[in-house]
Amino acid sequence: MDFWEYLKHPFTLGLLLGLAVAAVAWKSGFSARRRLGRDVRKLENDMRELQGHLNTQLKINAQGNDSLQRELEELRRQNENLRVSVATLQSKPGKAELRHLQMTESAVRLMREQAPGFAPAWEKAMRQAEAELEAGESGLKKLVRRVIPGIGMSGTPASTAPDSESA
Repeated sequence: MDFWEYLKHPFTLGLLLGLAVAAVAWKSGFSARRRLGRDVRKLENDMRELQGHLNTQLKINAQGNDSLQRELEELRRQNENLRVSVATLQSKPGKAELRHLQMTESAVRLMREQAPGFAPAWEKAMRQAEAELEAGESGLKKLVRRVIPGIGMSGTPASTAPDSESA
């Protein structure tokens, strides 16, 4: 038998056709496998890169949070120190007496203006003086009183000269 006769035989033709289909399928699978392998490597690289970005972002956020926590603790410490300083300054000897003296002086000035009935007028004057003193401990009145002592408690300036009759 001749080689061409073997090729023309139906079994050989079917075998060759099956092998051709198998070769095409194998080539297609091989190409798809290579393409999928490249895609997987690309996705793994992208995932590594995104993981790196995420780690960097988390580190930055952690550093920011740490610095904010340190700043918050520092501000709390400063606030506590200032609160203690203010309490210490307000409790100095003579501070309460000076406050009461200013309140009494303001009340006496108001009493001179409103003298018809002494007891109710005195109580009203004491309340007004206390309210003025409370308002004067903060804000513009405090600044005015520090810059120009004698002004800022009421409309009339305080007399700083000692009374000549009491001597």
